[in-house]
Amino acid sequence: MRTHAQAVVIGGGVIGCSILYHLTKAGWTDVVLLERDELTSGSTWHAAANIHGLHDSTNISRIQHYTMQLYKDLEAETGQGCGVFQPGSLYLAQTEAREHQLRLQAAKASYYGMNFHEVSRDEAERLHPLVNFDGIRCIMYEPDGGNVDPSGVTNAYAVGARQNGAEIHRFTPVTATVQQPDGTWIVETPKGNIQTDWVVNAAGLWGREVAALAGIDLPLQPTEHQYFVTETIAEIDAMDRRLPSVADRDGEYYLRQEGKGLLIGAYERDMRFWAEEGTPLDFAHDLFPDDLERIEDNMMRAIDRVPVVGEAGIKRVINGPMIWSPDSNVLFGPHPDLKNYFCCNGIIPGFSQSGGMGLMAADWITTGESRYDMFAWDVARFGKWADKAFTKARVQDQYAHRFAIHFPGEERAAGRPVRVRPVYEMQKEMGAVFGLNYGWEHPAYFDADTPDSAGFTRQPWFDSVGREAKMLRESTGVIDISNFAKYRVKGPGAAEWLNAVFANNMPKAVGRSCLTPLIGVRGGIAGDFTVTRMGDEEFWVIGSGMAERYHQRFWAMVPLPEGTTFEVMTEAYCGFNIAGPSSRKALQTLTNNSLSTEDMPFMRSAWLDVAGVRCLALRVSFTGDLGWELHCATEDQPRLYRALLDAAKAEGGGPVGSRALMSLRVEKGYGSWGREYSPEYWPQEVGLDRLVKTEKDFLNKSAYLQVKDNVPREELMLVHVQEVDTADATGGEPIFLPDGTPVGRVTSGTYGYSVGMSLALGYLKGVAPGQEVDVMILGRPHRGVVLAEPPFDAEGARLRA
Repeated sequence: MRTHAQAVVIGGGVIGCSILYHLTKAGWTDVVLLERDELTSGSTWHAAANIHGLHDSTNISRIQHYTMQLYKDLEAETGQGCGVFQPGSLYLAQTEAREHQLRLQAAKASYYGMNFHEVSRDEAERLHPLVNFDGIRCIMYEPDGGNVDPSGVTNAYAVGARQNGAEIHRFTPVTATVQQPDGTWIVETPKGNIQTDWVVNAAGLWGREVAALAGIDLPLQPTEHQYFVTETIAEIDAMDRRLPSVADRDGEYYLRQEGKGLLIGAYERDMRFWAEEGTPLDFAHDLFPDDLERIEDNMMRAIDRVPVVGEAGIKRVINGPMIWSPDSNVLFGPHPDLKNYFCCNGIIPGFSQSGGMGLMAADWITTGESRYDMFAWDVARFGKWADKAFTKARVQDQYAHRFAIHFPGEERAAGRPVRVRPVYEMQKEMGAVFGLNYGWEHPAYFDADTPDSAGFTRQPWFDSVGREAKMLRESTGVIDISNFAKYRVKGPGAAEWLNAVFANNMPKAVGRSCLTPLIGVRGGIAGDFTVTRMGDEEFWVIGSGMAERYHQRFWAMVPLPEGTTFEVMTEAYCGFNIAGPSSRKALQTLTNNSLSTEDMPFMRSAWLDVAGVRCLALRVSFTGDLGWELHCATEDQPRLYRALLDAAKAEGGGPVGSRALMSLRVEKGYGSWGREYSPEYWPQEVGLDRLVKTEKDFLNKSAYLQVKDNVPREELMLVHVQEVDTADATGGEPIFLPDGTPVGRVTSGTYGYSVGMSLALGYLKGVAPGQEVDVMILGRPHRGVVLAEPPFDAEGARLRA
């Protein structure tokens, strides 16, 4: 066994073997995989191993598509069969909402060149004559859908990795992972130790236990999961072809051919946790006792849809463990609290994602960043607040609603509240309906008489949100922005350090603020921030709250000068935005400091006493309107909030939630990190290149210089969607020319209440202002026009008033 390696992968399931294989394909051949038992132990060996390409997330669809295409290439490369069966998959919609989902996925498939299209009932019956299609509104067909052999795929990755120089050691448990002062790791095993640059935790059911060896907790919880295989079915035995699989998610089961019978699995509401206190170390190729009564309701729906199931005997039942994260997505990427420790844990559709997951992991480990924006998977999306109770509650909800539609902007109640601010109860009394942001409860809108709901069409709260948006535009609104991430950099080297991190020049004068991008490893936008100089040696930095741990990795890339401190102030400070044409008048009643344009113009800042509360006041507003951000100590939040609300009320204003803020910022064409801004996009594509100062050095400058003169592949533009009455774009919808040519996709969509327009903000290529396009809202074309400028205050007169 080697004593040194570039990377050590812990875990010999399909994901660990895929990561190992892709590391070797990326040129890292000095890599080792350690497996405590036999390859495929744990969850891999008993997986149903279905494969499909489409997902609600565009980038995850791209990853799944890559995986499906990889398996046959892997067979040819290694000589190891993957047991690939691709008779296709039929997707059934029983409800209007499911039809919208499938049509939207079909539009995305067309945009990305994937094969996923609608078929008639006659065609569906020809493809799968055993299915009763009564009550089905819409049928989609994916010709490449199917399943693979779990052991075959895992061993193909292993063979390919070995052929490229990797070592694989079975029956070699890891007993310790110890980081060294130089950042490398010692991985200890009974067969000897390995010093390595990178540790990759792909330990499957033992992901929690392996993480604990490095001193970290991962929010993971295993559950039981059952499927069964029928005896031979005469109708299938008589066929000379393989039947497509059936995805009847409204029926809450999945079904495909297995041998001459059918395999049927379910995610039942009466689910069972397993190994809550830790996965047994002696568990390997084990199963649990059958408990088919728990999935009886799901089975009956499957029988209604495929009647021959009710006449077939059961050949075998598989009841085995799966391990879940709180949102059922993988915990992926370098752990923010450790150097060179990569996580890939909590994978559910492993055989649909294994190839893409390995590719993204190899990208990140060998180059410092994945080629696609994978924040939806990033382990950094959860913090210490995602404790065992939260994780268990969310996993129960995710499992029981595995096949439910995850609507845009949907807020699920499981495990909440987990983090609240001092004004939480006050906001509840005011009628706030809450959303979740990085564990924090925050007001989405204020109308308790209109309960929250989610869907692809306009919801009952549409008018409530509209009232808030128009109220702010006409008078004054108060928005809780406590979720923004806040940092304080202080000391003699503060300006030097910030200039070395950010692409823009830092303010030289006290009381000045600047907007600045953070450049990613590949030259894209890793973040956007407001930086304010509050003293000769003190700066405050405001950024995306949900990306707080994500950005932690970037702060660690530039050492702090001696005597300079960096503090995360997000919990210690809260914030409000008071904005609207009457906001100056309202705020002026609470402070003795002059708020006139002459004394406090746009992008200026100061420490103000507001109603007796010391506040960091920034003359900025994400609404695009006249306004101030006010940040105060957390204990002062209730006092400041009451004062601001009273002052706003006197002007005919009041509280405003995050959904109205979405409308307001899209009316102004403002991008948001995680939607418009991501490492995939270059500064010149998002309109931030003017803030990149190449006359100085900054983090990842060399990467930016390699792309700065490239012609934009796409550009961020705003579309007025004109043919809408029941739904608006929400994000992810493809955009085509009227002749069907794909030209872009939506990143944020909403109704602009104060301008009376349905708006879609997104990336477009080869189009000009005034040109007509079709936005695929609900999966169907809706005519729109590309705008030359934002419909609200294009000149910024209100913002700078």
